[in-house]
Amino acid sequence: MATTQQRGKQQGTTKRAQSHGSGLMKAVQPSAELAAIVGHTPLPRTEITKRLWDYIKQHGLQDAKNRRMINVDEKLRPVVGGQDQVSMFDLPKLVSHHVQ
Repeated sequence: MATTQQRGKQQGTTKRAQSHGSGLMKAVQPSAELAAIVGHTPLPRTEITKRLWDYIKQHGLQDAKNRRMINVDEKLRPVVGGQDQVSMFDLPKLVSHHVQ
């Protein structure tokens, strides 16, 4: 019986973690600069990151020698604070300034 109760507790936490109204799945409104890339509708942060990477790959913005670096074009420049090149690991921090 103890294992059945433990399973019930584990399933309960899983359902809570999958809630679409909080955390990474909460829809946020992108700023005008970010919306030029990912769209104007509110999106979860995960979807914003996915669309941002789609844009980077479509426009060939990853550095050829160091794939961790992103070469910034004119459309992406306002989102990354005017830098010419940013690390892929800095993207979430830079994007967080452009969501509400």
